Amino acid sequence: MFTSYGYSTMIKVLLLCMAISAAAMIFPPLAHIPMLLTAATTLLFTLYFFRDPKREAPDEKRVILAPADGKILLVQKQGENVSGKSPMLVSIFMSPLNVHVNRIPLSGKVTHLRYRPGQFLMAFDHRSMESNEKMEIGINNGEIEVRFSQISGFLARRIVCQLQKGENVKIGQRFGMIKFGSRVDMILPPSATVLVEPGQRTRAGETILARY
Repeated sequence: MFTSYGYSTMIKVLLLCMAISAAAMIFPPLAHIPMLLTAATTLLFTLYFFRDPKREAPDEKRVILAPADGKILLVQKQGENVSGKSPMLVSIFMSPLNVHVNRIPLSGKVTHLRYRPGQFLMAFDHRSMESNEKMEIGINNGEIEVRFSQISGFLARRIVCQLQKGENVKIGQRFGMIKFGSRVDMILPPSATVLVEPGQRTRAGETILARY
């Protein structure tokens, strides 16, 4: 029901809300309700944010799935290779109301893993693709390689990624999250046919982004 990636944060928030509730008792009666409401709202939002619903990957071959819940911000070409075909950038914006657990988009081996410190611009600001803190990930299945990045946002200051270089992963598998609003950018190979467009909603581990 809740992701283990958020246990430490949930415990801290619970303790803080308990302290606020206890402190409310020493204030005048008129202050009780606002303080208790603040504590309850904060706790409920935290529990809602760290929810981790069950997902079933489509029983289809040669597909690339969305690694994150959210809304498609960008679908655009990224230069050209020697064959004249272009890799495609697909960006997914995750609001604080989305499920933030990230999932593997393609079965294969983790061939690239690099953390890059950076700024904390708004996630929907396209400058964040290059400037913000990020975790870069590459997965190769022997036929194609997909590169994608967990990118922090204005509120997100904590990227969780449990992958190891050389690790074999399965499509739809949980691998981490970005806490409190962010984006995920994917670079799909020229051989992939993108099936989504800007404005479309995605579900991690279920929505098919492309076929190859």
